[in-house]
Amino acid sequence: MSDMTLTKARIHAGVWEGVLDVGSMLDLPDLEVSHLAKPIGGMTIEEDPDHRGNYLVRVPIPVEVLNDGVQTFVISDTETGDRLAHFSIVTGQPVGDDIVAEMDLLRAELDMLKRAFRKHCLETM
Repeated sequence: MSDMTLTKARIHAGVWEGVLDVGSMLDLPDLEVSHLAKPIGGMTIEEDPDHRGNYLVRVPIPVEVLNDGVQTFVISDTETGDRLAHFSIVTGQPVGDDIVAEMDLLRAELDMLKRAFRKHCLETM
């Protein structure tokens, strides 16, 4: 596990924004955003001109995935499978939002673990 951290800054104009601190890593990691275990495109990562070793991460939120309920997005390192951050968007009637968001996050994490386990099994064969 690395000392890399991804901290949410804000959601503005339909774009999730965060700051990636790569710590002592020399190379920029390959990150992936997923929703319901499917990759979401459009993420940009650019070096922060004011802070060496930090990168500005922007994830446009696709309008086609916004439906009633809780939509959870997971940002992870594709090489290690480590989950760096997540964010949830709640739309429609609020019905126990906290538990629904937590269940959606658990579902996303379970999907990530299944992918990692399958990849591990294929590598050991």
